[in-house]
Amino acid sequence: MSLPAEFHEIAKRVNNWGRWGAADEIGTLNLITDEVVREAAATLRTGRRVPLAVPLHQDGIQTGMIPGRVNPLHTMVAVNMEVFGPGTVATSDDAVTMGLQAGTHWDGLGHVSHSGRIYNGRPADSITAHTRAAFSGIEKARHIVSRGVLLDVARAHGADRLPEGRPVTPEDLDAAEELAGVKVRSGDIVLIRTGQIQRCLAGEKEAYAFPSPGLSVRTPEWFHARDVAAVANDTLTFEIFPPEIEDLWLPVHALDLVEMGMMQGQNWNLEELAAVCADEGRWAFLLSATPEPFTGGTGSPVAPVAIL
Repeated sequence: MSLPAEFHEIAKRVNNWGRWGAADEIGTLNLITDEVVREAAATLRTGRRVPLAVPLHQDGIQTGMIPGRVNPLHTMVAVNMEVFGPGTVATSDDAVTMGLQAGTHWDGLGHVSHSGRIYNGRPADSITAHTRAAFSGIEKARHIVSRGVLLDVARAHGADRLPEGRPVTPEDLDAAEELAGVKVRSGDIVLIRTGQIQRCLAGEKEAYAFPSPGLSVRTPEWFHARDVAAVANDTLTFEIFPPEIEDLWLPVHALDLVEMGMMQGQNWNLEELAAVCADEGRWAFLLSATPEPFTGGTGSPVAPVAIL
């Protein structure tokens, strides 16, 4: 089934191919300039730090809905092993097997494709089992530090958590921006709270996954107009699930990653941050969120920290 005309019309309006040159592999991360980082550092007042990652463990977020995206299998490969002989210093080592997008993560620009293309018009078949992502691998996102802005959509609607299957619209983002008293600007990383992560934290993994509130297909234009560098939220699928347009699966992924070249994050725990922002009365902060540099990765775990 081909993508509908509505999708292609939005795609044309948000397309960034060639904006930073034919060789570009990082898309909207180009918007995080030295000046943007200096201004982000100026938001620091108290030094209060808020972690945004969920714990990584075998009984994690993943339900098996996505084949191969396994929760972390953590094993000890050495326990108090005296490598250099009896009575010497002993070491303990461990190893992990997991889906790179199993927990709190960034989607890289090669994570999805449509019409045979990934970001900047490169062929989707440049991603292979052997080469992995030959272009726009997650390792190209070498440093993600910028001003973060929390748009607490749930709070803006007077709710602790948005209803199941509720699309987050541009109007919702406007309302959350007004609540925050801050204007999203070029180079910002926007964090969108729906409250859905509460389901996961309560052990309700199936309910967390489906049905879920999430971003509407109308939101990429909102991010494009503001030159947002990256977006993350507190859901498994990022966009509304099941989709708002029947049989149009993952359109927001395709518009953000493929057309715009904008990385997106999922499974971010924004609960503590929402409480801290409300307590301090400010919703902008310095955000450090550099992914693990897996060469050729189409995504990567991240342990983001908001610093106020």
